[in-house]
Amino acid sequence: MSTLVSLAYLISGICFIMALRGLASPETARQGNVFGISGMALAIVTTLFLVEPSSLVLIALAIAVGGGIGLVIARKIKMTALPQLVAAFHSLVGLAAVLVASAAFLSPGSYGIAQGGSIHLSSLIEMALGVAIGAITFTGSLVAFAKLQGLVSGKPLVFKFQHQINLGLGILIFLSLLVLVLTQAPFAYWTIVVTSLVLGFLLILPIGGADMPVVISMLNSYSGWAAAATGFTLENPLLIITGALVGASGAILSYIMCKGMNRSIFNVILGGFGTDGAAASTSAAANDRPVKVGSAEDASFILKNAASVIIVPGYGMAVAHAQHALREMGDILKKEGVRVRYAIHPVAGRMPGHMNVLLAEADVPYDDVLELEEINSDFGQTDVAFVIGANDVTNPAAHSDPQSPIYGMPILDVENAKTVLFIKRTMGAGYAGVENELFFRTNTMMLFGDAKQMCENIVKALES
Repeated sequence: MSTLVSLAYLISGICFIMALRGLASPETARQGNVFGISGMALAIVTTLFLVEPSSLVLIALAIAVGGGIGLVIARKIKMTALPQLVAAFHSLVGLAAVLVASAAFLSPGSYGIAQGGSIHLSSLIEMALGVAIGAITFTGSLVAFAKLQGLVSGKPLVFKFQHQINLGLGILIFLSLLVLVLTQAPFAYWTIVVTSLVLGFLLILPIGGADMPVVISMLNSYSGWAAAATGFTLENPLLIITGALVGASGAILSYIMCKGMNRSIFNVILGGFGTDGAAASTSAAANDRPVKVGSAEDASFILKNAASVIIVPGYGMAVAHAQHALREMGDILKKEGVRVRYAIHPVAGRMPGHMNVLLAEADVPYDDVLELEEINSDFGQTDVAFVIGANDVTNPAAHSDPQSPIYGMPILDVENAKTVLFIKRTMGAGYAGVENELFFRTNTMMLFGDAKQMCENIVKALES
């Protein structure tokens, strides 16, 4: 039986690896999902064979409740709410790690990690690391959820002695871990739990909204390592493999996100993009500067007479659910002989791949969707850059203003296009709290209004 279980777990692990490989490309994403679902189904069925028959009813009930909740969420969740949904799921993984580690600590005999009343040294270390990472992931993900949901301000909420307090909490966790390993004292374990919960809250609260894509991927990595540590506690090889895959992939994604923002992970953790002062310093100047404003008919005329158009989607497109109208506009332009492509910035939206998912939902051809490195040099030879709700990732201040909080961040160089059409509700600053210099360029025409309505009006004008 143990050989068959090990083989089944190995097959599940291979399925998860194939899932990650498939999800690396839009063309193979569906296949990757099939691999992931198959691997998880096999893992669950295999695990059920290892439990006592008397527990099957309770486990089946838990699966039914959890699966039912997941089904309802999957059907009702809006695409714009995916970032906060991911953050909420991360919090559940962290909470599960805390609960499993706590159960193992309170009843080590049930998990086979005790001998003569003492918990094995290796198990104590695994348990302490798992509960610390899990607790930080839990409360940190809750704060990320609150920020993305708008329950807490997206601006960096800094406080006095912030870094010193966090450092002190980190040292306390480390010292408590040493005491736990040496004495197995319950107070040391619960000190780790409580301190880690507080640290997770304080780590994420000061991070600004513009850094949320990095935070999401970072918390994803944390949840993976928490699961891996739990796997060691449970002596479950599949959980170790899966946790390591999630932890490593999340860490790599965090690195990619930081590179896309020209920031290090320490910059993200120790501070956030944008401050109240940054937004305020530009708002007064914005009112005194001329802005060229156009209508849907103006945009239609410019687009129809262009040879090439690059569309730059952002979170504003997601909020307005404008992706379908945008694709319809692109299809009409293609029929008119216009070359239409889509430019995606690594941190556009509020989570990695947010814009790619929305465009895929609208059936935009994968070949038309290009990343920053692939398309950025083409803006100089493009007739029209059509920006729909993307703000910080198109702001020229990242190149020109050393005093700007986003200075040095790689951006989409839409300013180099002959004409920039910019859809936005107002002249307000972006999520980073920085006014966009692109609004005031002579080659920029602002199209104020709801993104979906504006795209639909442009479609009507193009058809007429």
